[in-house]
Amino acid sequence: MDFGRNFIDGKPLFGSHKTFRGFFSGLLIGTVVGIVQSNLPFFQPLPVLLGFILSLGALIGDLINSFVKRRLSFPPGASFPVADQLDFVVGALLFSLFISPPSLPIALIILIIKPPIHLLTNIIAHRLGKKKEPF
Repeated sequence: MDFGRNFIDGKPLFGSHKTFRGFFSGLLIGTVVGIVQSNLPFFQPLPVLLGFILSLGALIGDLINSFVKRRLSFPPGASFPVADQLDFVVGALLFSLFISPPSLPIALIILIIKPPIHLLTNIIAHRLGKKKEPF
């Protein structure tokens, strides 16, 4: 996504792991998930716009984390504990404020349960051979 260009510090903007294909795929899939969830009887209505906004916020949050990691000289794919688990959640929550803000208790629950869920899914993906690192 950075077209191979570097920031003023001479380091890549986001790194080679951030692609337009991944960004727009994530945006499309997140929006589709929002549409599906809005049509399921056990979910509260989730407008298409909210699915799009949550996805966009999550992806922007991840890009910001990558930008910070490059400034701190982390190589692409390197672990940045806590930030890697919360970057996209915080981005999604912040972007949702413009459409449908969650209550404070719901936002806190999401922020508390997300890191262990993220770690567990990464461990599973690593054991299945889908990720190089288990974090």
